[in-house]
Amino acid sequence: MSAPGSAPGSATDEATCAFWLFGYGSESPRLGNRVRQKILADSPGRVVTLIERSHWETLTDHHDTAPDKVWGVAYRIVPERVAEVKEYLDIREVNGYSIHYTPFHPADGSAPIKALAYIGTPDNEQFVGPQDPQELAHHILESRGPSGLNKDYLYGLDTALSELSPESRDHHVSDLADRVRALEQMVNGHVSS
Repeated sequence: MSAPGSAPGSATDEATCAFWLFGYGSESPRLGNRVRQKILADSPGRVVTLIERSHWETLTDHHDTAPDKVWGVAYRIVPERVAEVKEYLDIREVNGYSIHYTPFHPADGSAPIKALAYIGTPDNEQFVGPQDPQELAHHILESRGPSGLNKDYLYGLDTALSELSPESRDHHVSDLADRVRALEQMVNGHVSS
């Protein structure tokens, strides 16, 4: 469903030349002054790697259920920075994700807008699928990428989700963050009782 004034298959509101991007925790600090406006919202899906529910239902997972909606933030990119942001995101996100335009439902109940979201596809070689949570926690604790420590990204994501709304906390992310913190304490010799 398109928002009024938006072209099919596009997240750009032609009336205002705005570009809306769905962000899930990690984009906010990186977009800086390119953002004109952000709004809180929810949209159906799965978190950590967003995948379509039809794919989620074919997977085995170590968590009982998938949430009915995914909480995130829509970032309205200033018109003069849309091309730059799209280029940055294509380099950062396209390897392992496909581009989707999805209805974004503002938490204040206002009309949905169309936002760009990067969705993981299980047929992509980058897609790992479900993993044992404890093994995943070990991997996260030991991993580091171009943006820093994987554990710091997880902790930041957990914090960002918990600050969006009382309902926005994701049990999968929180569980992983708790597991990584416990492992980190053990590694540092600070076992709590």
